[in-house]
This record gives sequence, structure tokens and C-alpha cells, in this order.
Amino acid sequence: MNGNKKSTASTLSEADDAPELDDAFFERADEFQGDRLVRRGRPAGSGMKVSTTVRFDADIIAAFRAGGPGWQTRMNEALREWLSTHSAN
Repeated sequence: MNGNKKSTASTLSEADDAPELDDAFFERADEFQGDRLVRRGRPAGSGMKVSTTVRFDADIIAAFRAGGPGWQTRMNEALREWLSTHSAN
């Protein structure tokens, strides 16, 4: 316990006075894996991505989407691989 903070006295006089732990409680609760706090929500990005609008043929999009989640990342990797073998000029 932090030495700067004093212990809060319990307001529960009996064990039955404890609040029920419902689904809402567990949705707000922190989750740990060992000693590490698991952060909620979307992980922080690299900050290097640029949002844009690009039009691709429907069959190209369907082929990447067929691979499941992460299709945009796979498409980015495919474009990066193409650039590594072709001049960007």
C-alpha cells in the first residue's frame, strides 16, 4: 500500500452487505496476465499510417478479404513487396 494514503475503513458490517458482482462490474474491471495489466481497446498505432481513399477492382478486394481479418495489412505488405522490386519513380 502507498505510504501516503491511509486505509479506508470498511463500510460493510456483514458479508451479506457486499455488492453483487454483476456483468457490468467485470466489464469495467482491470484484467491482468500475471503481473502485467492488459490494456483494453485498440492498440496504439505506429503513427506512420496515412488515411486515404483508393479504389480497387472488386475481385482484388474480395481476394484479400477472403483471407479473413488483417486483409488490409496483407494488402499493405503486398504493395510494399511490389515496391521493393519496382522503381517508385
